[in-house]
Amino acid sequence: MEPNKGQLSPGDGLTAAYVVLPDGRRLRTITAGAGDGPLVVFEAGMSAPAASWVHTQREISAHARTLSYDRAGYGGSDVDPADRTLERLADDLTALLDARGETAPVILVGHSWGGPILRLFCERHPDRVAGLVFIDATVTEVMPESDSKLLSRSFAVLEFLARIGAKGLIMKQTITHLAPEISAADREILTRDYANARAMHAARREAYQVIPALQTMRRLQTAGTPDVPTICLQAGRVDRGMKERRPVFNQATEKLMAAAPNGRVDVVTGSGHLIPQENPAATRAAILEIISLTR
Repeated sequence: MEPNKGQLSPGDGLTAAYVVLPDGRRLRTITAGAGDGPLVVFEAGMSAPAASWVHTQREISAHARTLSYDRAGYGGSDVDPADRTLERLADDLTALLDARGETAPVILVGHSWGGPILRLFCERHPDRVAGLVFIDATVTEVMPESDSKLLSRSFAVLEFLARIGAKGLIMKQTITHLAPEISAADREILTRDYANARAMHAARREAYQVIPALQTMRRLQTAGTPDVPTICLQAGRVDRGMKERRPVFNQATEKLMAAAPNGRVDVVTGSGHLIPQENPAATRAAILEIISLTR
């Protein structure tokens, strides 16, 4: 069963609203928190809706203003008729912030495919970035073209499973280590917005654009990030299929942060790729440290 876009509760303490982009598309935003410091903006990974941040956003909102959102085609946001290129994703993030009048520097938090989106935003708008938290953010060293093709096929399979009602199987296969502190209510919200055909179709469309994005990603990694406080959280657990690539992944990120003026890498021991869901405490600590440094 697909989620009803008009009735998606964001979770306790969070507020949902819609922003209209210049081309008329609507994106669903989730906000919480108050204060006069930098806004904390959450960018999810491929296949992940705003609900993937529900627990962390609520915690961070006790210390700062926060914003997460469903990218086009996810959750309650409209589908984008255009190709979901990396450039298009960064365009939408910029347009979203502009529409909300958020032109002051923000703290950007990006998981997985959210990392390249944030890197492109940083290149285009370095003056609008106050701090960065990359969480197992995608790098070209672990995204060869062969894997990129397999990625879109895997989302096609998950989309099929969702259409036949196998959301439990999707969760079992893809989100295997949810932390116990994530409440049953928050788990239900995540399952509702993630384990459905709409989200997997949106992910499949994004996956189609990974190969065209690789050249841009290489350029962005070479250029580096703005001179702002930056923390990269990297998985410490070697998951299935990552025996050879996990060391490469973490070493590539170490190299990127060694070249960053104010960057460092923290390896989250015992956690796999889904650090926000597996270790919310480490995620929270990194974001709070960047908030403190920007103040």
